[in-house]
Amino acid sequence: MKQIIECVPNFSEGRDMSIIKQITDEIETVDGVQLLDVDPGAATNRTVVTLAGEPDKVIEAAFRAVKKASQVIDMSKHKGAHPRFGATDVCPLVPVANISMEETVEYARQLAERIGNELEIPVYCYENAAFIPERANLANCRAGEYEGLPKKLSNPQWKPDFGPSRFVSRTGAIAVGARDFLVAYNINLNTTSTRRANAVAFDIREKGRPMREGNPITGKIIKDENGNPKTIPGSLKACKAIGWFIEEYGIAQVSINLTNIKITPVHIAFEEASKKAAERGMRVSGSELVGLAPLSVFTDAGKYFLRKQHRSTGVSDAELIKIAVKSLGLDDLKPFHPEEKIIEYVLNKNQPPKLINMSCKDFADETASESPAPGGGSISAYMGALAASLGTMVANLSSHKPGWDERWEEFSQWAEKGQQLKAELLHLVDEDTNAFNKIMTAFGLPKSTDSEKQARTLAIQEATRYAIEIPFKIMKTSFKTFELLEAMVANGNPNSVTDAGVGALAARSAVMGAYLNVRINGEGLNDKDFVESVVAEGYKIEQQAIVAEETIIKLVNQKINK
Repeated sequence: MKQIIECVPNFSEGRDMSIIKQITDEIETVDGVQLLDVDPGAATNRTVVTLAGEPDKVIEAAFRAVKKASQVIDMSKHKGAHPRFGATDVCPLVPVANISMEETVEYARQLAERIGNELEIPVYCYENAAFIPERANLANCRAGEYEGLPKKLSNPQWKPDFGPSRFVSRTGAIAVGARDFLVAYNINLNTTSTRRANAVAFDIREKGRPMREGNPITGKIIKDENGNPKTIPGSLKACKAIGWFIEEYGIAQVSINLTNIKITPVHIAFEEASKKAAERGMRVSGSELVGLAPLSVFTDAGKYFLRKQHRSTGVSDAELIKIAVKSLGLDDLKPFHPEEKIIEYVLNKNQPPKLINMSCKDFADETASESPAPGGGSISAYMGALAASLGTMVANLSSHKPGWDERWEEFSQWAEKGQQLKAELLHLVDEDTNAFNKIMTAFGLPKSTDSEKQARTLAIQEATRYAIEIPFKIMKTSFKTFELLEAMVANGNPNSVTDAGVGALAARSAVMGAYLNVRINGEGLNDKDFVESVVAEGYKIEQQAIVAEETIIKLVNQKINK
């Protein structure tokens, strides 16, 4: 389950496309990083670039881009409408999948330190990556802009977090941070009135609307003792919104920026906008996602709407996305293509073909070929995935069984657990083959000199250790399916008891098959203490799996005999 982060560097050049291309070309030199968007602005003289991938690779690509920008952009000649203080003005990292904000902060600080040390550019860490609370706000870091840097850098209070405390006229300074994912999202209304769309926007946005005397629209704005307008807060936190009319579609929209989708997810913004629109005599006809969003936006929305229907949420990502698209009306204005709008799917476009994306026949044919991989490890992982799938199927059937309506949530939770186990095991199907390929690559390294021999031996040992760890993961993950399977045999839909029984047979085979791989791969590792520990723990898991399978099959037979 790969970790994915997004990086959105802003470069102080939006007019010369040859300069912009030199920077983006650097990003594309890093394998495994996808350049998602390049958005230049002539008036702002600024380009916003979006890239994503695994953290280490994104950090490398970002560093190369910052380095190139420091060479091709001269801040002493820069003019533009947008606030700025550096050639690479800001460089935020954003967690997308399987990574916490805390981890993302560490990567941001690593990048900041490298930029400061290797490129000798003053670096301020902002947002979640800030070391000093005052610097969390980007506006504070950038106050005075480029022209104010000489004075700012001479102030001990504004000593950079990394890099020199001196003015570098060519590059200026840079702010590196970690922030939450921002989703640009529009709600479609059955009106052409911008004023009415604005009313809904003011209802929901965190900032709310000005407090007025008498008439809430035309009344005099009430101010506090400092002369600042008083406001009536809106109903949604981490939400910015405004109403506008879109000529292309002939409708008004509520245009929303959700600055923290953990606080206010897309589906909650949709529901709240629908409610406020209805209170004002309007109807929401659908919505529009601007740019890309993480997979979790859609799976969370799908689960939310399924729960409202008292239906199981333990279904595939594809089904959850389908529910989300229809419930949010994301195809209201134009067709919605998940492979173009979901970050994880876009990143997978150019990846090598995976075994799990093959048809059953093609997977069997590939296994039956004269190639040594996929082999027993991948098949064991796939058997484990099928075990989880069977348990999940029984849970979903039980959730929708007539007369069991009050138990839908109980079985939905089991189905969600099964989907998670299935996803982990499907990932391990390909990972086991990757582990084998790592060993083959290591054995193919040159061995002419002593240093090459040493590097080759080290690579072989690292690859061999990995080839033990992966089937061991397959064992442990497959074993977890027994809890689901036993619960479904004991308490699930009695018409599907044999399906769960077959799942137990598959789970036992998955555990035992993966254990064979652990043992044979252990023979090639020099770290015998590690091998002995894993083999001993693996033996315990294997014995527990045999007992679990026997217990479940006995229970299945009892149910059948009744």
